[in-house]
Amino acid sequence: MFRRFAISCVLLVCALPAIARTRPRYGGALRVETAGDPWQRPDGLARRLVYDGLTRIDAKGSVQPALAVGWEADSGDHRWEFRLRPGVHFHDGSPLTSTAVVSSLNLSCNGKCPWSTVHAVGSTVVFTSDGPMPNLSSLLASDEFLISLVVAVDGTAPQGNIGTGPFQVASSVNGVLSLKANEASWRGRPFVDTIEIGAHRAVRDQWLDLSLGRADVVEVPVETIRQAQQQKLKIAMAPHVELLALKTAEFGALANPIVRGAISTAIDRGAIANVIFQKQGEVTASVLPQEISGFACLYPTDRDLSKAQSLRGGLTVPTLTIGAEGDSVMQLAAQRIALNLHEVGFNAVVAAQGSNSARADLTLRRFPLAGADPSAVLDEVLRSAGDSLLASDANPTSLYKTERTFLDQHTLIPLVDLPRAYALGPRVRDLHLIAEGRPDLADASLEDVP
Repeated sequence: MFRRFAISCVLLVCALPAIARTRPRYGGALRVETAGDPWQRPDGLARRLVYDGLTRIDAKGSVQPALAVGWEADSGDHRWEFRLRPGVHFHDGSPLTSTAVVSSLNLSCNGKCPWSTVHAVGSTVVFTSDGPMPNLSSLLASDEFLISLVVAVDGTAPQGNIGTGPFQVASSVNGVLSLKANEASWRGRPFVDTIEIGAHRAVRDQWLDLSLGRADVVEVPVETIRQAQQQKLKIAMAPHVELLALKTAEFGALANPIVRGAISTAIDRGAIANVIFQKQGEVTASVLPQEISGFACLYPTDRDLSKAQSLRGGLTVPTLTIGAEGDSVMQLAAQRIALNLHEVGFNAVVAAQGSNSARADLTLRRFPLAGADPSAVLDEVLRSAGDSLLASDANPTSLYKTERTFLDQHTLIPLVDLPRAYALGPRVRDLHLIAEGRPDLADASLEDVP
């Protein structure tokens, strides 16, 4: 009995360090690098660290309370009322009020809001619209509607970026944005003391810094995921969180929907997914991914040159300009599309990188696919694409009808569902990707904190 007791004690003592290592630790500086601007919408990593929304989308894609603790819709979803969380303050100490929320929301969409009016009523924020807004609670979780301080307590405009998020701005020096933990965060204090975001870093430099221990979280563009896996990098990846699509103009050379339909049929989606994005995307002709809607498979994705040529017929179409929002890889995809169009008789040229894509006839864009509610995801993509259609409910028949009506216009041509990925250093623990594929840095912790 004594021998068994002694062995049990030894095993318990050996297990205690392992148990301790499973607990997140407080402290340390998490070093992150990005190729873009940490404040730029919709991908800026600093935005969701400094700002909160009225609602949020959890890792499973469900809508959860954030600055609002509850909400109700009435009048057939024409009116929504959101109750604010009590006791929340901005980083400068200003209280979160319904008036402050309304000021932020009005500024965020500059008069082009998805609602008709928003106003403060006591500790609630009330939205009204001429049409139903069945997915407003999900929409308000998007990056566009994060709440920032617009007017300070003394009536002056605040200096810098001030929100209610888990981190607040400490400094920005030589391209490095330093954020410090918000001790009074309504979500509780973050585990790490600071997050340092190095901006405008080339991917090759990010990976080098990761290998040398100078960075903890770096980007893995879609086309480099296979390379990162071959190099045995520790990767966090979220599949099918972005839709690569071609936005078409509805005027000039593309005013005719038949011409837009010919373009849609002429594009080789498989080549874009397999060659440009190294087989990391999934071809699609649907706005909603198959795992969300269940009917994406009903839309044919194969290229049909004969049909494209038949649709084009004898129509004379002026030279088309293709723009691409994003990096050089998006430019390559645009060039591939231009070659496809040449093969069916269209003359197409790709605009120079960085040029004004608003003037292009065709624009290659990425649309976020955040959340598990197909109705809400469809509404957000359609709204981002400038369409007025709305999905009234999550009924599959209704959703399919709405999406089919939209796609038959060929004003947005879905091409590929893309993942997002990040590489993590050995110190990083408990880092997950949220529904839209960005890292949840606020919940991450570090292994080597004393």
